[in-house]
Amino acid sequence: MKTNYFTTRYCFDKGRSLVWKAICEYLQQYIPTEATIADLGSGYGDFINQIEAHVKYAFDINPNIDKYLKKDIIRRIGDIAFSLQEIDFSFDVIFASNFFEHFLDEKLDLVVTHIFRCLKPNGKLILIQPNYFYAYREYWDDYTHYKAFSHKSLPDYLESRGFFICCVMKRFLPFSCQSIFPKSYWLTKLYLTLPLKPFGKQMLVVAKKES
Repeated sequence: MKTNYFTTRYCFDKGRSLVWKAICEYLQQYIPTEATIADLGSGYGDFINQIEAHVKYAFDINPNIDKYLKKDIIRRIGDIAFSLQEIDFSFDVIFASNFFEHFLDEKLDLVVTHIFRCLKPNGKLILIQPNYFYAYREYWDDYTHYKAFSHKSLPDYLESRGFFICCVMKRFLPFSCQSIFPKSYWLTKLYLTLPLKPFGKQMLVVAKKES
């Protein structure tokens, strides 16, 4: 992905961290506070800055993310497959949001191979991903999207790569923070408590590397 993407479609927005504060609080149930965690495609650190974990890593291709990350976060900047290939230890949790759709098949397979290798036995892979089943109208508006997943195809793909599926929420979040609604911690927190989530076009998938 070209780095000018981060100055056009995916610009820094301090309001986004308010939304992610509520998302992190929801996701904390899957992430032990003593965990070592990696955030793939960490962007501006909205997740990794706010999630509670013992050791935190941020992986991204954008060389300018450093100034957005808290000092205790370990940076890995560069091609994600190469960065993961260099890891000689294991993570308890690997997280990625809006990430898999940016790869063609061969590169995605390579990245997932490294993800699987880098997870401890019973380690979790947590994915927030646009759900093409609900987001087909706006999905290709992002010119860096190469691949589409639904709440059926993504779990199937992960199972084919050796993962056990723990949780699938086919409607988890709206498609984007760019909406008519204000970026609000309290609205997001309320939204995540709803049994039915209107406007939900992103899914949550939690998978595990079984021992």
